[in-house]
Amino acid sequence: MIPSPTAAGIARNASPYLHGGEETALCQALRSGQYGHSELTDTFEHRVARLLGVEDAVAVASGTAALHLALLAAGAEPGTEVVVPSFTYCATVQAIVATGAHPRFIDVDPDTGCIDDQHVLEALTGNTRIVLPVLYGGRPVDLTAASPVLAARGITVVEDAAHAFGSRHPSRVRVGATGDLTCFSFGPIKNLTCGQGGMIVPRTRTEATTLRRLRGLGVVQSPTRRAEMTSYTVDGFGMRAQMPSLNAAIGLAQLPHLHKIETRRRSLWRTYADALRTVDGITLVDVDIDHALPHLCAVRVDSDRRDPVFSRLRGRGIAIGTHYPPNHLQPAFRRWHRALPSTEQLGRKILTLPFHPHLTEQDIDHVTTELAHALEATR
Repeated sequence: MIPSPTAAGIARNASPYLHGGEETALCQALRSGQYGHSELTDTFEHRVARLLGVEDAVAVASGTAALHLALLAAGAEPGTEVVVPSFTYCATVQAIVATGAHPRFIDVDPDTGCIDDQHVLEALTGNTRIVLPVLYGGRPVDLTAASPVLAARGITVVEDAAHAFGSRHPSRVRVGATGDLTCFSFGPIKNLTCGQGGMIVPRTRTEATTLRRLRGLGVVQSPTRRAEMTSYTVDGFGMRAQMPSLNAAIGLAQLPHLHKIETRRRSLWRTYADALRTVDGITLVDVDIDHALPHLCAVRVDSDRRDPVFSRLRGRGIAIGTHYPPNHLQPAFRRWHRALPSTEQLGRKILTLPFHPHLTEQDIDHVTTELAHALEATR
């Protein structure tokens, strides 16, 4: 069986990078008994910021929490509108709804699964406060052409870069270092995992302070500072969304090896691309492999054969997925439905192939062979 990264879990994704002296941070966290936010969390923030080449980064409990807090910091509130692709994990939309704002769903390019400038500009209304691009599969999204209009209207870009930690723009600048409010996920199957966790790259020091208060129940003082005080101050709304030290320690152990993860994931994606060239009936979704650190390997199945191909491959022990069912068709978000023909077509055709660092070239050959057989059997 070719397992999914979910079934493989954190051990498959992280264990090769937890060895020798690099277990120190994790042992330190365990021995200290300080399992919540600690100096290890602060260190993880500093090292991520240094890697990205930015001034600051704010660690939180999950990628969803990162989106929620970033949207609040950007001014999302009841009555405001967030332009967002329907083709994303439902967590993106739930974070919008949690702020009281509402999504304005837009279409994506079926070749990439991502939005572009034209999609964004055509969707703007007088209520649009935020544009939320999703970097599907790790592909960088460039909204430079739309930036003058967005800036003139006071619209903030909040990037859902849950798939894209480690990716770079064509300019070679890392995702997260372009001046937008960027959110990463460090969940169990992401490019870099903390077991669970997320990170926000703020635009200013003031925004960083706001995000830290929001993640810490509105408390002004930092957790490390508060431990030295007899009291603390709560000056506004907040929630418990800090990253525990145990999760930060896992991230710290992996960070020095990000280049190995990047090399391996790119190599596997290219191996898939080469193998799939001889498979009729599918089209590879383009992640811009020269710049992305890929999180998914997705294909579109021609005609209406996706579901039978999915069932046949699952029956053969191939753990494929369908990332993602369009959100504007979900019952929870029906009130914001708009006709999105490209997204609806993509949602009917998308298949995501097993993709994680422990795959071998032989595994990929097996998957593509079985995929070819399934396509032939469903003609």
